[in-house]
Amino acid sequence: MKGLILWVAQGFGVGRSPFAPGTLGSGIGLIWFVGLLATGNLVAFGLVVGVSLGLSIWLCGAAEDILKQRDPGSIVLDEIVAMPVCFVGWLMVVQHREGGWPPLDRLLDGNTWPLVLVVFGLFRLFDVLKPWPVRQSQRLPGGWGVTVDDLLAAVYVNLCVLGLKAVTPLADRG
Repeated sequence: MKGLILWVAQGFGVGRSPFAPGTLGSGIGLIWFVGLLATGNLVAFGLVVGVSLGLSIWLCGAAEDILKQRDPGSIVLDEIVAMPVCFVGWLMVVQHREGGWPPLDRLLDGNTWPLVLVVFGLFRLFDVLKPWPVRQSQRLPGGWGVTVDDLLAAVYVNLCVLGLKAVTPLADRG
């Protein structure tokens, strides 16, 4: 069971990479987001994201105990589950303006993939820089400290994207 917990908490193995495990985990998170977007349902998206965050708290805390380390770099499940949260602002704008869920093909078309890269880059930036209260949240016990800092980094991403009105090309297309 310990091996399975570590394998999942380490992002199905990508967290063991000697090069940029957090960035690789975030890349898996982007794939996870695309899968969730494909559901075409806001409620399903929200439920799965919520359950994923809960599982991350539990699994990352258990992995810390197994490894006997606090928030080791190899644990990247927190990045994976937080990445879809980075897109919630965009999803809500599209939902509000168009009255429906954005089609999956919009995410990767020529007008929107640059925003996807910006969101990804901002998430990595906030995860590394850890502005207040991201860094402070790491003091939370166990898996809470591992997961909440990434969740807060995702909140910062949403504030930036919405503040810069970067969602306009995504939301205004018909």
